[in-house]
Amino acid sequence: MQKIMPCLWYDSQAEQAANFYCSIFKNSKIHHVARYGAEAAKMSGQPVGSVLTVTFQLEGQEFMGLNGGPIFKFTPAISFVTNCETQDEIDSLWSRLLDGGQESQCGWLTDKFGVSWQIVPAMLGKLLSLGEATKSGAMMQALLPMRKLDINALQDAYERG
Repeated sequence: MQKIMPCLWYDSQAEQAANFYCSIFKNSKIHHVARYGAEAAKMSGQPVGSVLTVTFQLEGQEFMGLNGGPIFKFTPAISFVTNCETQDEIDSLWSRLLDGGQESQCGWLTDKFGVSWQIVPAMLGKLLSLGEATKSGAMMQALLPMRKLDINALQDAYERG
């Protein structure tokens, strides 16, 4: 078991979200679904037998989804950075996670469950870490107006910088 596991609080869609994410990411699976018993249902207001938690794995990362009711909502203050090696991977993840969601700037999107994702090329962090301020600045200028990130455009901007 992973020592630290993110827990995502949903109103009542934890199992649907886990299935959605597992259909998108390779090397993913549902581990366990726990259901509300009579006492927990009574305390939470959730129906007896409905999903309490679902544990699942995406690309080796363990998660728990919790159906806790409408008390808390997701915000972009927490997001999942997803490093992609190719433009095809960016395009695929972007379109699939965006289905029913909303795009934002700089490779960010919010999926239909309200969870924020950053779909970014792996090369971005590598180039930024090289310490080439002028080149990094040029690349960031190209990145800022983008919604879905374009590896070739970012690489070109870096090389021109």
